[in-house]
Amino acid sequence: MAGGLKEVRERIASVQNTMQITSAMKMVAAAKLRRAQDAITRMRPYAEKLQVVLSNVSGSLDSGEGVFSVKRDTKRILYVAITSNRGLCGGFNNNIMKAIRQEMAQTDAECHVLPLGKKANDAYKKLPELNPVGFEEDAWQIFDDLNFDRAQIVAEHIMAQFEGGQYDEVKIVYNRFVNAAVQIATVENYLPLEASEEATDAAPDTDTDYIFEPSQAEIVERIIPNSLKVQLYKGLLDSHASEHGARMTAMHQATENAGELLRDLRISYNKARQTAITTEILEIVAGSEALDS
Repeated sequence: MAGGLKEVRERIASVQNTMQITSAMKMVAAAKLRRAQDAITRMRPYAEKLQVVLSNVSGSLDSGEGVFSVKRDTKRILYVAITSNRGLCGGFNNNIMKAIRQEMAQTDAECHVLPLGKKANDAYKKLPELNPVGFEEDAWQIFDDLNFDRAQIVAEHIMAQFEGGQYDEVKIVYNRFVNAAVQIATVENYLPLEASEEATDAAPDTDTDYIFEPSQAEIVERIIPNSLKVQLYKGLLDSHASEHGARMTAMHQATENAGELLRDLRISYNKARQTAITTEILEIVAGSEALDS
């Protein structure tokens, strides 16, 4: 019985240590979430409106002018998988892998995956047939120091690959931040640029002639590439905030589960201890009665 009590005490101590760790990780994730949430909240309205405006502009360009609007037969697709560097965030990373597998199952095109984040890199480096070419080997380390400068380097490589015809479509797969408890795995068309639904609906009824200042050529050459960089950076910020939200939620749940397990262990320990005490009392009483007789 003493051995059983010792084992339960060791488990109680282990669970208490685990609770301290998960509680600390929850608080750290909550602090990081606030900063990451502020960043994506400021970026998202600008990026989404810019994407709509430039989709309308790209739809009005002649086929020879919009190199990023050219639609080709889909033979090769590049998926940009945005995950985290660290785990302990529930199904955050697995949801991205699952979304990519589902997308690949729906196409006959040759598919490659560009991992951004250690978890994606660890998963896809084991599948060399999915590894893209023409990108820096350390692109997956972008979350080591996330900023716009690093994001635009990756975006420039993606645009160069599309413009050169290495890929006919590019899609970004990331977790869209809704709140600390909800993150939605999202597959977003990156290239080629598509006209927005508003422009498509208005096209049959109106004959819009845009006046460009500066010229169309300069818009294509400078503004559209910059907007694509912003779009990728928005996806990275979305994923960054989603990661901290998912980790905070996962650590909160882990702490709750550890608390329930700790209560059960304490009940078991008290029952075992009471049983041991009762047994000892019975043994003493029996021994006393034996001596009296």
